[in-house]
Amino acid sequence: MSLLIVNIKKLVQVEKKPRKWVAGKEMTHVACIEDAYLLTEGDRIAAFGPMQELDRELLEQRFDCLKEVNAAGRLVLPSFCDSHTHLVYAGSREIEYMDKIRGLSYEEIAKRGGGILNSAKQLRRATEEELYEAAFARLEEIAGLGTGAVEIKSGYGLDVESELKMLRIIRRLKENTPLLIKSTFLGAHAVPEAYTGRQTAYVDAIINEMIPAVAAEELADYIDVFCDKGFFTVEDTDRILNAGMKYGMRAKIHANELDYSGGVQVGVKYNAISVDHLEYVGEAEIDALSGSETMPTVLPGAAFFLNMPCSPVRAMINAGLPVALASDFNPGSSPSGNMKLIMSFGCVNYKMLPEEVINATTINSAYAMGVQEEAGSIAVGKRANFYITKEISGIEYLPYAYGSDLVEQVFLNGKQL
Repeated sequence: MSLLIVNIKKLVQVEKKPRKWVAGKEMTHVACIEDAYLLTEGDRIAAFGPMQELDRELLEQRFDCLKEVNAAGRLVLPSFCDSHTHLVYAGSREIEYMDKIRGLSYEEIAKRGGGILNSAKQLRRATEEELYEAAFARLEEIAGLGTGAVEIKSGYGLDVESELKMLRIIRRLKENTPLLIKSTFLGAHAVPEAYTGRQTAYVDAIINEMIPAVAAEELADYIDVFCDKGFFTVEDTDRILNAGMKYGMRAKIHANELDYSGGVQVGVKYNAISVDHLEYVGEAEIDALSGSETMPTVLPGAAFFLNMPCSPVRAMINAGLPVALASDFNPGSSPSGNMKLIMSFGCVNYKMLPEEVINATTINSAYAMGVQEEAGSIAVGKRANFYITKEISGIEYLPYAYGSDLVEQVFLNGKQL
């Protein structure tokens, strides 16, 4: 079936020639067409332009079945690309939320068996079907909020069997949902209790047991390491990324969330597709990222939820870097996959302009998960993944109305949800 969206008040983030990302001053510009149409054919975008250029007679000759949708007074935007999530998990962690309110730090909670280790215990007890159904429901939720592409990590297993269980669930989600999904192996998320005091031995297990098992079933698109204070060192990270690279897994790195960790530099060394979190970024990190193929990715939901310092986004943009934003949807530090809310955090807490947060959650975040040729903008040949807003004044209203659901209709692969 084909779709014709007509009378669009503003068609946002259009590209005649798709770009890999938007950087520096260019992030303040988002190409739009007012009073526009959008045509899809099957699961792809076929054409778009001003209404005055729409040739209905030609369309009638070309298409036998053409569904028409009137978007008068509404905006149409490409679906969000959420390039960093942990949405396969068992149970919530609201007790730790109370601990945070009482003043315990992320590291303190982790040291006493909370945090990632708590989620690992819960995940091991859950069945694969329970985990799949819960994750499927979360995907339905974020799709309804405008997300069309999502990266999902393992990392709550921390042993071979449980990590494989998580990655197999992600594979099932890829096969059974309309979202574009990428999977990331994150065995190096924390050191499990069985390896307390033996971190090097756990790194050996990741390299010698987990990575070969994951690669044998072709379960992961990327490999990740939590390279930060109290977690994995630069040396650990170097070893793991080198092993993953031998099996064709490109790096994505948790870096500099808790301190200056060297995670950015080791990520760039291994041509990581992204380095994520980045609460602690200085001149050395910016210099390392400049000229690289690595996307700096900020996770405003985690910084907000943990009351952490905000990443110096303005300094990175002023230095000419691209910046992506993602949700970090997970049970412990960012229990929300609402990318519109992430846009609002970007504007309020990081002083980004509406145009910058749109670029950061579409084109740039598409690059950060390796789907820039499929998603992230309105371009001929890309997937027909987009949403229609309610009647609103313009793009500025999206991050401004931070608590309002402004998504009226969602289309993924050319089909309405």
